[in-house]
Amino acid sequence: MAAATAAGAASSAVGSRRTPDDPRPSGSAPGRRPDRERLRALTASMGLPELVGQLFVSRAYGHSATDPDPADADLNQAQFGVRTAAELVARYHLGGIVYFAWAHNTRSPHQIAALSNGLQRAAAGSGAGVPLLLSVDQEHGAVARIGRPATLLPGAMALGAGGSPADARRAARVAGAELAALGIRQDYAPVADVNVNPANPVIGVRSFGSDPDAVAELAAAQVRGYQGAGVAATAKHFPGHGDTETDSHVGLPVMRHSRAQWEELDEPPFRAAVEAGADVVMTAHIVFPALDPSGDPATLSRPIVTGILRERLGFRGVVVTDALDMAGVRQKYGDDRVPVLALKAGCDQLLNAPDLGLAYRSVLAAVGSGELTRERIEESVLRILEVKARRGLFDDPYADEERVDAVVGTGEHLAAADTITAGTTTLLANPRGLLPLDAASGPRLLVTGAEPPSPTGTTGPPVQVLARELTALGCRAQALPADQAVAAAPGHAAVVVCTYNVPEGESPQRTLVADLVATGVPVVLVAVRNPYDPARLPECAAEVATYTWTDVELRAAARVLTGARRPSGRLPVPVPGRYPLGHGLEY
Repeated sequence: MAAATAAGAASSAVGSRRTPDDPRPSGSAPGRRPDRERLRALTASMGLPELVGQLFVSRAYGHSATDPDPADADLNQAQFGVRTAAELVARYHLGGIVYFAWAHNTRSPHQIAALSNGLQRAAAGSGAGVPLLLSVDQEHGAVARIGRPATLLPGAMALGAGGSPADARRAARVAGAELAALGIRQDYAPVADVNVNPANPVIGVRSFGSDPDAVAELAAAQVRGYQGAGVAATAKHFPGHGDTETDSHVGLPVMRHSRAQWEELDEPPFRAAVEAGADVVMTAHIVFPALDPSGDPATLSRPIVTGILRERLGFRGVVVTDALDMAGVRQKYGDDRVPVLALKAGCDQLLNAPDLGLAYRSVLAAVGSGELTRERIEESVLRILEVKARRGLFDDPYADEERVDAVVGTGEHLAAADTITAGTTTLLANPRGLLPLDAASGPRLLVTGAEPPSPTGTTGPPVQVLARELTALGCRAQALPADQAVAAAPGHAAVVVCTYNVPEGESPQRTLVADLVATGVPVVLVAVRNPYDPARLPECAAEVATYTWTDVELRAAARVLTGARRPSGRLPVPVPGRYPLGHGLEY
């Protein structure tokens, strides 16, 4: 079908366009009711190569769809056999592109909007002319691909500490509005995993917490927030990745929960997300013997994807795989079999195949051999097209480049981020009443500790930021590297030490905190990522958890430390041996 004909047919299959700031109440599909029969006719008119292409969401290198930097063009050539992202879209009739900072897709808001428009022009001018569903991992907090001047909001566990579904929804609404303004209409958020394992290396603070009911309420709120802003929400990682000790990026985790435990702990947030109308659910590359004893990862498991997600939970939206270049899905089967098996399991979108050409040819060959049918492919493409129609892509797939500054990183959005984050900082311990610090007296403070890199490369470093914010509030705060802090500590009113993912046993961070405590100067511990850090360190004069180390969380922490804001966060996870779930002190 010619591009213009396909686009016209699809456009008539949707209702009137709704803008992200439309004041009408939002539901699972605000303002758009795709005409399923017309979209079905569109899928029937597409050639098999075009249909199969709609299943794939690929990375592409470069800041521009048509004029990437030479190094990015070389990467595209080496991995895909084309020089530009636009050529990649045309060659494989892609259904979507996923943006990454490391692929140089996310330099600035205006650049991203221009990239999105270039990619959509490429899609409109090739194949069936179906618009792309552009996507990104913008969970906020520990995982974010787009940095300042876009608004950075608290991550999931911080929102869990705040405990406000209204704030969670508002955060997603702000985040979604900014993504939509950049032409991105699918976000791989929220995380619906229940983090009940402090040793979990890959979920942790990306989860709202350990209480399944609280996680369910916040996940549903974020689904409504994103989709109320015109962006497809993606609840992940089904059937639950919260109690694993292996990172599925580098290995194959095994979930040891019984079926009863899954129903009690892991199912409620996904059920809530489905009932909230989530457009998309992402699978996990984990083995879950109680749900499928075959040893296949959930992404490739028909009992899990079709039997539980589709049939038990009644999910009718798009199922997207987690990235297919991750080790967890590649250990049992080859890269040629994984995409075919994912489709046989019931998945629809195939995310970031390590070898796109091989994956694409393998699906085509599976249809040719009869292992997959065209009808099965059409089922998935129809679901994908429905999401595209519901999110307005057939009405207008393009970002308004002239309005980027009017939406992204506005004063209103930045103020909302500060307001939401203010309720997340958690005061864990204050036995001597050291906090709040008397900022009016200008106390001399030393700030030191871990300096983890910013998730986006656009904020931090945290020690410097915290010192700056404390100084702005009236303190005299000096930032020093950890190797200079112990010697410099005497003479200060207090030492504020940032910790980050402290491991069990001896570690440089434990040594630093112990040596600082031994100076006799009061030590304020600020756990800037995992709230489990205090259990692995000597007790300090005061202990605070921020859950993320970007500027907005550190600014909120500084206000709590000085009493400019009273602490109100509550632990959304227990800290074994130290603090129970729900713990949090006040002034």
